[in-house]
Amino acid sequence: MISGSTLAGTLYGVAAGALWGLVFVAPEICGDFGPFHQSIARYLFYGAIALLLIAPRWKRLRPHLGRREWIGLLWLSLAGNIVYYLLLATAVRTAGIALTSLVVGFLPVTITIVGSLDKGAVPLTRLAPSLLLCVAGAACIGWEAMLPTGNSDGTARWLGLLAAIGALLSWTCFAVGNARWLNRLEHVSEHDWSLLIGVTTGAIALLAAPMLPLLENAEHSADAWGRLAMISVAIALFASIIGNALWNRMSRLLPLTLVGQMILFETLFAILYACLWESRLPTLPEAAAFVLLVLGVLACLAAHRPAGRKEVDPIEAAHPPL
Repeated sequence: MISGSTLAGTLYGVAAGALWGLVFVAPEICGDFGPFHQSIARYLFYGAIALLLIAPRWKRLRPHLGRREWIGLLWLSLAGNIVYYLLLATAVRTAGIALTSLVVGFLPVTITIVGSLDKGAVPLTRLAPSLLLCVAGAACIGWEAMLPTGNSDGTARWLGLLAAIGALLSWTCFAVGNARWLNRLEHVSEHDWSLLIGVTTGAIALLAAPMLPLLENAEHSADAWGRLAMISVAIALFASIIGNALWNRMSRLLPLTLVGQMILFETLFAILYACLWESRLPTLPEAAAFVLLVLGVLACLAAHRPAGRKEVDPIEAAHPPL
């Protein structure tokens, strides 16, 4: 049987993935703007909303935040937000949603391998079926994503692939580091920690904003700016504020070897949203990927069940042998 905390953590992971999957569609909606504009806009709003929410609790939190915590917040903000989203948006724009989803879909593998090194963690031998199903699901997505099209730019796709790999490495560092910090923090809730990351991320975005004219110098209409602002606010609120809070709650309930599997739901929802955006049904490889990735999560949950518990026959229990 799955424990209550594991079930609750899994549900938090599903909800976080549903909200995070939205970030794969945002670059397509705001195609008039490059990844720098999209990244800075999203995180400026993320920081502003986080600052408003954390202000009433600042006096209580301040004594628990020293130099070490602020350094941790700084690099987590860079790895999990600024750098990751910049690379992700670049990959989506140059290589497409499918290829980006493929590469980022390997996050469960990288995070689970790192988590298996923890003391008392489930060994990789028990996690192997889950990881193989995950790789098979990613391969199904990549089967079509890597096929060249008549109007595709091969160089751009390779640059997009490199950006997606960079996003994979960046978010792996964030997921592992964030889980470690949440395990060490005793007097800071997971929601407050998420808001603190948001405030730090917003401060970095504010410092980087003056460089935008040098990085992406293009004119945009008022409608385009309005659309960017609207999408940025929506992504900041739902994906960053709510999604990160759900993810942090999940990270405190599940071991790191299971935390990695939860990112699969972001991939699943990203593919679903891509199909809705493109007004089409999933292809056969995409449908197979859905099934394989879900089976991978179920296999991982099974691997984390407590061992050594024997099922008792109710008849035998009522009439034990003499």
